[in-house]
Amino acid sequence: MAESGSRPVVGITTYVEEAAWGAWRLPAALIPQMYVEMLERAGARPLLVPPSEEGVDETLDVLDGLLLSGGADLDPASYRAAQHPATNGVRPDRDRAELALLEAALARDMPVLAVCRGSQILNVVHGGDLVQHLPDVVGDERHRETPGVFSDHPVRIDAGSRLGSLVPAHGPVKSSHHQGFGRVGEGLREAAWADDGTVEAVEDPRHRFALGVLWHPEAGEDARLFEALVDEARRYREERGR
Repeated sequence: MAESGSRPVVGITTYVEEAAWGAWRLPAALIPQMYVEMLERAGARPLLVPPSEEGVDETLDVLDGLLLSGGADLDPASYRAAQHPATNGVRPDRDRAELALLEAALARDMPVLAVCRGSQILNVVHGGDLVQHLPDVVGDERHRETPGVFSDHPVRIDAGSRLGSLVPAHGPVKSSHHQGFGRVGEGLREAAWADDGTVEAVEDPRHRFALGVLWHPEAGEDARLFEALVDEARRYREERGR
């Protein structure tokens, strides 16, 4: 693991939800600790990034990499679609903030790893759209059998993709989504699929590291994606003379 002084700083996008601790119950910017622990294990210094459309450049100025976390459904208005009855819990303010943050990060060629909802943000920022309720397409709920509990299902990874170079073989992944990729955005390539044919990962080969997976690698034991993000973030940091 790298010395603490040389650790790249990786931002993690956060949820804003009502939370309770002690005698308090208030809106809070939060993130599951699994993301933090995986980045620390990979040698990064995590920094939590609350959703805001203000100060995007100032935020990215202090980061060496970006991790787009999971969360609630995207507002279909962000990809010009009507809302499906099963789409719920939308956070338009978070959508706008993360779309702006990601677009600016990609413009800098900052390394980005996008998880679940984050990978959907990656697709939308490239002009793609989403399937709002996968059971309508695949006929079952294996991608999220029980809300709040990760489902396990296999994925097939393209050996010729950047993802395939990092994770050449994979057992069951931890999954919790009812939405998926529809039209894949311009410049993105498909990199993994579930056994029902749905796309499970996308990447942008035009960037040093821009990879999105629909599953939750932070919930498993395999840290390779986080290690790859941190390695790229370290190189990005060194190129900037930090």
